[in-house]
Amino acid sequence: MHSTATLRDYRVSPRKVRLVAGLLRGKRVPQALDMLTHLPKGSSAQMRTLLQSAVANAKQRHDLGPDQLVISAITVDMAPRLKRFTPKAMGRANPILKHASHITITVKEAPALKVKAKPKAKKAEVPAKTSKLAAVPASPPSPAAHA
Repeated sequence: MHSTATLRDYRVSPRKVRLVAGLLRGKRVPQALDMLTHLPKGSSAQMRTLLQSAVANAKQRHDLGPDQLVISAITVDMAPRLKRFTPKAMGRANPILKHASHITITVKEAPALKVKAKPKAKKAEVPAKTSKLAAVPASPPSPAAHA
Protein backbone atom coordinates (compact mmCIF):
# COMPACT_ATOMS: atom_id res chain seq x y z
CA MET A 1 0.00 0.00 0.00
CA HIS A 2 1.42 3.33 -1.00
CA SER A 3 0.40 6.97 -0.86
CA THR A 4 1.61 9.91 -2.89
CA ALA A 5 1.72 13.67 -2.62
CA THR A 6 2.51 16.02 -5.51
CA LEU A 7 3.75 19.59 -5.65
CA ARG A 8 3.44 21.23 -9.05
CA ASP A 9 5.09 24.34 -10.48
CA TYR A 10 7.49 24.85 -7.58
CA ARG A 11 9.64 27.82 -8.64
CA VAL A 12 13.04 26.26 -7.92
CA SER A 13 15.08 24.54 -10.60
CA PRO A 14 14.93 20.73 -10.61
CA ARG A 15 18.69 20.49 -10.25
CA LYS A 16 18.57 22.17 -6.84
CA VAL A 17 15.59 20.10 -5.67
CA ARG A 18 17.22 16.82 -6.76
CA LEU A 19 20.08 17.47 -4.32
CA VAL A 20 17.61 17.26 -1.45
CA ALA A 21 15.60 14.41 -3.00
CA GLY A 22 18.69 12.24 -3.34
CA LEU A 23 19.27 12.39 0.41
CA LEU A 24 15.76 11.20 1.24
CA ARG A 25 15.30 8.16 -1.01
CA GLY A 26 14.86 4.95 0.97
CA LYS A 27 14.81 6.64 4.37
CA ARG A 28 12.19 6.07 7.04
CA VAL A 29 9.80 9.00 7.44
CA PRO A 30 10.82 10.15 10.96
CA GLN A 31 14.49 10.15 9.95
CA ALA A 32 13.71 12.06 6.73
CA LEU A 33 11.63 14.68 8.57
CA ASP A 34 14.49 15.19 11.01
CA MET A 35 16.97 15.58 8.15
CA LEU A 36 14.76 18.12 6.40
CA THR A 37 14.43 20.18 9.58
CA HIS A 38 18.19 20.70 9.84
CA LEU A 39 19.16 20.74 6.15
CA PRO A 40 20.45 24.16 5.00
CA LYS A 41 18.83 24.05 1.54
CA GLY A 42 16.04 26.32 0.38
CA SER A 43 13.83 23.56 -0.93
CA SER A 44 14.00 21.49 2.27
CA ALA A 45 11.06 23.37 3.85
CA GLN A 46 8.78 22.63 0.88
CA MET A 47 9.95 19.01 0.76
CA ARG A 48 9.14 18.65 4.47
CA THR A 49 5.62 20.01 3.91
CA LEU A 50 5.15 17.67 0.94
CA LEU A 51 6.38 14.67 2.94
CA GLN A 52 3.99 15.51 5.77
CA SER A 53 1.19 15.64 3.19
CA ALA A 54 2.12 12.17 1.91
CA VAL A 55 2.13 10.86 5.51
CA ALA A 56 -1.32 12.41 6.11
CA ASN A 57 -2.60 10.73 2.93
CA ALA A 58 -1.29 7.36 4.15
CA LYS A 59 -2.94 7.85 7.52
CA GLN A 60 -6.26 8.82 5.94
CA ARG A 61 -6.37 6.04 3.35
CA HIS A 62 -4.52 3.13 4.96
CA ASP A 63 -4.42 4.04 8.67
CA LEU A 64 -0.60 4.00 8.77
CA GLY A 65 1.42 6.23 11.10
CA PRO A 66 4.71 7.92 10.19
CA ASP A 67 6.74 5.33 12.11
CA GLN A 68 5.43 2.60 9.79
CA LEU A 69 6.33 4.38 6.53
CA VAL A 70 9.39 4.56 4.31
CA ILE A 71 10.00 6.83 1.31
CA SER A 72 9.83 4.53 -1.69
CA ALA A 73 10.19 7.07 -4.51
CA ILE A 74 10.81 10.75 -5.08
CA THR A 75 10.62 12.13 -8.60
CA VAL A 76 11.61 15.66 -9.54
CA ASP A 77 10.56 16.65 -13.05
CA MET A 78 10.96 19.86 -14.97
CA ALA A 79 7.91 22.10 -15.17
CA PRO A 80 7.31 24.47 -18.09
CA ARG A 81 9.85 27.29 -18.05
CA LEU A 82 8.89 30.94 -17.90
CA LYS A 83 10.60 32.78 -20.76
CA ARG A 84 11.64 36.36 -20.10
CA PHE A 85 14.00 38.74 -21.88
CA THR A 86 16.48 41.30 -20.65
CA PRO A 87 17.77 44.21 -22.73
CA LYS A 88 21.38 44.18 -23.90
CA ALA A 89 23.60 46.57 -25.82
CA MET A 90 22.76 47.83 -29.33
CA GLY A 91 19.06 47.00 -29.07
CA ARG A 92 19.49 43.28 -28.53
CA ALA A 93 17.62 41.09 -26.05
CA ASN A 94 18.90 38.09 -24.11
CA PRO A 95 16.54 35.31 -23.00
CA ILE A 96 16.12 34.37 -19.34
CA LEU A 97 14.64 30.97 -18.53
CA LYS A 98 13.00 30.73 -15.12
CA HIS A 99 12.92 27.06 -14.15
CA ALA A 100 10.29 25.29 -12.08
CA SER A 101 9.79 21.75 -10.76
CA HIS A 102 7.11 19.13 -10.29
CA ILE A 103 7.85 16.98 -7.20
CA THR A 104 6.14 13.68 -6.34
CA ILE A 105 6.82 11.77 -3.11
CA THR A 106 5.60 8.19 -2.67
CA VAL A 107 5.60 6.52 0.73
CA LYS A 108 4.86 2.87 1.44
CA GLU A 109 4.62 0.62 4.43
CA ALA A 110 8.04 -0.24 5.78
CA PRO A 111 9.03 -3.86 6.17
CA ALA A 112 9.16 -4.97 9.80
CA LEU A 113 12.53 -4.55 11.41
CA LYS A 114 14.21 -7.82 12.20
CA VAL A 115 15.85 -7.74 15.59
CA LYS A 116 18.90 -9.94 15.58
CA ALA A 117 19.76 -11.78 18.76
CA LYS A 118 23.26 -11.17 20.01
CA PRO A 119 25.53 -14.11 19.29
CA LYS A 120 26.90 -15.83 22.33
CA ALA A 121 30.43 -14.87 23.19
CA LYS A 122 32.86 -17.60 22.24
CA LYS A 123 35.79 -18.49 24.40
CA ALA A 124 38.98 -17.21 22.92
CA GLU A 125 41.17 -20.11 21.95
CA VAL A 126 44.81 -19.76 22.88
CA PRO A 127 46.99 -20.97 20.04
CA ALA A 128 49.53 -23.61 20.90
CA LYS A 129 53.05 -22.30 21.20
CA THR A 130 55.27 -23.36 18.35
CA SER A 131 58.98 -23.12 18.10
CA LYS A 132 60.50 -20.63 15.72
CA LEU A 133 62.34 -23.42 13.96
CA ALA A 134 59.11 -25.14 12.92
CA ALA A 135 57.99 -22.10 10.92
CA VAL A 136 61.25 -21.92 8.91
CA PRO A 137 61.63 -24.41 6.04
CA ALA A 138 64.39 -26.96 6.44
CA SER A 139 66.22 -26.05 3.25
CA PRO A 140 65.77 -23.32 0.63
CA PRO A 141 63.87 -24.40 -2.48
CA SER A 142 66.06 -25.47 -5.32
CA PRO A 143 66.03 -23.49 -8.59
CA ALA A 144 65.34 -26.71 -10.49
CA ALA A 145 61.98 -27.07 -8.71
CA HIS A 146 60.73 -23.86 -10.35
CA ALA A 147 61.72 -24.82 -13.87
